[in-house]
Amino acid sequence: MRKSKPKKRILLPDPKFGDVQVTRFVNNLMLDGKKSIAYNIFYDALDIVGEKMKDAEKAPLEIWKQALENITPQVEVKSRRVGGATFQVPTEVRPERKVSISMKNLVLYSRKRAGRSMAEKLAGEIVAAYNQEGAAYKRKEEMHRMADANKAFAHFRV
Repeated sequence: MRKSKPKKRILLPDPKFGDVQVTRFVNNLMLDGKKSIAYNIFYDALDIVGEKMKDAEKAPLEIWKQALENITPQVEVKSRRVGGATFQVPTEVRPERKVSISMKNLVLYSRKRAGRSMAEKLAGEIVAAYNQEGAAYKRKEEMHRMADANKAFAHFRV
C-alpha cells in the first residue's frame, strides 16, 4: 500500500450509558446524519427490550451486548482466484471487522423486519438475536456453514 493507513477516529461514549460500543452502533443505525434520531430509536428499542424481557435477570444493555455477541461471525469466505478457477477461501475475521459485521447485520435485518416503528423492529431483532434466532443469527450461521463447506480450500489463504 502506497499511502499510510488513516488514523483511527476516537468515538465519544454515548450520553446515557457512557459506552463507546453504543455510539458505534448508533453511527451504523443513523441515516442522513440524524444522530439524535438514531439515539432516540436505540434508547426506545432498549426500553421495549426491557419490557419484553422482564423475566431475564439482565439489563437491556446487557441483552443487547449478548445479542451482538450471538450474531458475531468468527469466519467468513473470501473469493480467491487461483489459475482460472475462483475458490471461496475461509478466513478468520479480524476483531474490528467482527464487531462491524454484527452491527451492520443487526441494523440491516431490523430494517427488513415487519413492524410499526424502527424502534420496535430493532427491539424485535435484538430479542431474536439474544434467543439465537432471527435473520441476523441465520446470516451468521450461513457464513459459518459456507466456511465449513469450503474448508478444503483453506490452504489458499493469503
